[in-house]
Amino acid sequence: MEFTENLSTNRASDEQRARILADPGFGDFFTDHTAVIDWSANEDATGGSWHDARIEPYGPIALDPAASVLHYGQEIFEGLKAYRHADGTVWTFRPYKNAARLNRSAARLALPQLDEEVFVESLRRVVKADQDWVPAEEGESLYLRPFMIATEAFLGVRAARKVSYRVICSPAGNYFGGELKPVSIWVSTQYARAGRGGTGNAKCGGNYAASLIAQMEAEANDCKQVLFLDPFNNNAVEELGGMNVFFVMKDGTLVTPALTGTILEGVTRESVLQLAKDRGMKIEERTITLEEWREGVNSGAIAEVFACGTAAVITPIGVLKNGDELIGNPDAPAGEVTMAIREELLGIQLGTVEDRHGWLEQLA
Repeated sequence: MEFTENLSTNRASDEQRARILADPGFGDFFTDHTAVIDWSANEDATGGSWHDARIEPYGPIALDPAASVLHYGQEIFEGLKAYRHADGTVWTFRPYKNAARLNRSAARLALPQLDEEVFVESLRRVVKADQDWVPAEEGESLYLRPFMIATEAFLGVRAARKVSYRVICSPAGNYFGGELKPVSIWVSTQYARAGRGGTGNAKCGGNYAASLIAQMEAEANDCKQVLFLDPFNNNAVEELGGMNVFFVMKDGTLVTPALTGTILEGVTRESVLQLAKDRGMKIEERTITLEEWREGVNSGAIAEVFACGTAAVITPIGVLKNGDELIGNPDAPAGEVTMAIREELLGIQLGTVEDRHGWLEQLA
C-alpha cells in the first residue's frame, strides 16, 4: 500500500521540542504527524478494502455525532515503542507481534483485518516523519499508539461499515517516574477487569475504562497499580490494570498466570518467557491464587514478584495491599532475577545487547 504525504507546515520548533523532551512525562505531548488509513465496506457488506493511506499533520479528528465508536465502543488499539540507538538510528521491538494482536482484537470487536506489513509500514512512515521527536536519554523512547475506530454514522447495532486506522506518537520518559524501585499494588475485591467469553484477551478501550474505578481506589490507597482476580476461580491472579504478573520462585521457577481468555497476551510477557528460557529457567504458565501468593511470600517460596508491559517494561512489585493486609515488604529491594531480565530486555531494545531472536525492526 502506497502512503501519500501531506507534511505539516506548522511543526514544533527545535526549541519547543527540546523543552518537551527535557521532561516528556508519559502521554502528555504528541508529535507533528499521524498515519491514517481508511476502510470502507463493499456495497453488499460482504467485505471491504483499505484505502487512502497517508501521513498528515497531527490534529483533531472530525467525527459525526452518530459515529459507532461513540455509542458502541467499537475500538481497539496497540502500544509499542521506538528507541534511538547510539548510532542515531531508530528501532522498534517485535512490531509484527503487535500487528498480529491488533488483528486478534479486530476479530473480537468485529473490525476489519489490517495486513501486518501495512501495520509496520505505517509505523515506519510516521516515525520517519517525526524522528527528531525520538528521545535519546536513558530510559526514554517514543511511544507509538496505533488504533482503529468505527467511524460510520449509524445508530443500528451492527458492525460499522466505515473504519479509520491511525497512529499517533508521544515522547515518553520513565512510566512510573524517577528511580526504579518496587511498587505497591492494590487488590481489587469489588471489581473485575473482564469475564469469561468477554473481551479480556482483546486490547480495547472498554477493558481499560472498566478498570479505572479500581485504579482510582488503588491510588487512594497509595498504590501505583491495581490487581484483578478471578473470584469464580479461587481468587486466581489475572493481571494488573495494564500489565502482566510474574513470580520468581525460590527454586528458580518462573510462574505467570496462564492465558485463559480473560488475560491480555502481552508482547513483553512473551519476551520475558523467552529470555527466562534462554537462561535455563523452568517456566510454568498456570493458575496462581491470591492465597498462594500470600503463603509463598510468607514462607519464602516466592522470592520475587514483578509486572511487565510495553509502557513500564519490567517493574518490581514490593508489596500487595489487600485491604489492611500487606503481602510482601514495601522496603525490599528489587530482585536479582527481575533486574537481570529487565536489563537484558532493555539492552536488546536499545541495541546494547545482542538481538539473537531478531526482535528488532528498524524504523528510521
